[in-house]
Order: sequence, then structure tokens, then C-alpha cells
Amino acid sequence: MSIQVIQQAICYMEEHILENINYEDVAKNIHMSNYNFHRTFSFITGMTANEYIRKRRLTLAACELQTTDISVIDAAYKYGYESPESFSKAFAHFHGSTPKQAKGKGATLHLFNPLVIKITMEGGSIMDYRMEQKGCQKFLALVKAFPNEIINDDNDHSIPDFWTDCNEKNLIEPMKLLRAKGKRDLYGLCSSTKENETHFNYGIGILMDEDTDTSQLEKFTEKGYRIWDVQPASYAVFPCFGPDGDCLGETWGKFYKEFCPQTGYIQTEDTDFEVYFEKGQKDLFCELWIPVKKTGN
Repeated sequence: MSIQVIQQAICYMEEHILENINYEDVAKNIHMSNYNFHRTFSFITGMTANEYIRKRRLTLAACELQTTDISVIDAAYKYGYESPESFSKAFAHFHGSTPKQAKGKGATLHLFNPLVIKITMEGGSIMDYRMEQKGCQKFLALVKAFPNEIINDDNDHSIPDFWTDCNEKNLIEPMKLLRAKGKRDLYGLCSSTKENETHFNYGIGILMDEDTDTSQLEKFTEKGYRIWDVQPASYAVFPCFGPDGDCLGETWGKFYKEFCPQTGYIQTEDTDFEVYFEKGQKDLFCELWIPVKKTGN
């Protein structure tokens, strides 16, 4: 997604701010999958689209309460709340003052202005990457669906918990043993998505090629493992160095804020994945493979 498309999304939200919209409606308007829009918007802006809509509505509500004779009840319904109580709770949490206090003098209120996306020049940091072209790939994977809302939520640990659960149930090691020694890398697979999907699939898997013992494949699929097919794609590949998964989030952020604007590439809706090497470089947490294409292609 280009910076221009992000700005288009913001304009759409501003134009429809009093309507019953959420990030799914915005994604549909700019012809993106829910998953990719949710992830891209939050990486670039530091908040979700739903959070942006909520903050703008509460800002506009405060201004109207202070400058007109609108009642708290009418403001609650006008700005999308089901009851005056839920409106008052959200209002007080955001502003630190109640709607009733906002109608008087001396109330402290927060102003959250519309976002304007600009490309800025920052320090000359180096971002290492390489381009790779891959044909069809096939994986054996443990797969689970997750709601789009967890993407970039620092307080959510659903995917790390999925890894922990699979390890504790000894589901990963038997799968790794299907691979030849020295080639037992693990993959974290994120599904390609469609416009109206509210969930994405995440899989923990192994590559299936000539170095994989497929004689036991049926036993694994009977236990719930799935075959995950990946179509041919071009990838931008980024090494992620660090002690934990924080480096992944940092790399995704740089991808959207630095790599895409500078190179003219945008992410496609093919599978992206992390590679966790059995024998990797020192301090390398994983490699991040993001499917891309040139803008306009």
C-alpha cells in the first residue's frame, strides 16, 4: 500500500466519520483485504483505523458539547454510541473529563486532529534486504485462524502462545524430523487474504521438497496438520536480528515507512512468512519474506 492510499483511507474516514463504519468498510473502499489494510495502517500510523475513528469522534463530540446546546444523550447517539453510559465512559477515558463537565467552563479536553501522511527524511540508517523469486512452494503446517484485530496489538500474545502450545504438545518436533538433518528450518506462515475476511491464518510449518520424508504424510494430516500451498511470487527478504520477536515488528515498520516509499514496491496479497533457521547467523532471530511487486504492476 502506498502513502497515497493511506491518505485516501484517512479521507474516507473523515468524510464518513458520523456513519456506522469500521476498518473493514475502509479496506473495502480502497480495495484491500481487511488483514493487509489493518496491518499496514497500524504500522504506518501507530494506531488501528478503528482507534483513529474513535479518537476523531470523541474530539468532534467534545467540540460540539462545548460550542452548542446539544445534549449528552443526543451527542452519544450522534457519535456512534449505543447508550449515554457507554459514551460517557469512553469520553471520560479519552478526555479525562465527563461529557457533562465538557458542557461547562474549565474542563480539560484532548484535541486529536485529522492525520496527514507525509514522507519525511530521517537519519541515514541502513536496512539490509535482498530480492528473491520463488516458484510454487508447499508446506506441512499446524494452522490456526486469528482475528485481524490482534495484528500489531502489543498486549496480544496469541501467536507466541500458539507456538508455545504446539511445543508443549510436542507437535513441532515430529514435523521437523521429516526433514533431513541440517535442513530442519521452521516457517511462520501468514495467509493471503480476501477483502471481506475478518480472520487470517497463521501456520507453523516445514518446507516440503526433496529433503522431506513424505512417506508419513498421511499420519500427520490425519492428526490435523495441513498442506499449505504458496503460489509463485517475488519477495523482499529482510534479516531480523534480536533476542525476541520485537525485531519482527520493527522490520515490518521499516518495510512500510522506509522500504516501500523509497523503492516503489508494495506488498501483494500472497503468503508472507518468517524463516527460523536450524543453523542461522549469530543473533539472527529469523528472516522475513514479504511478497512484493512494483507499484502499478
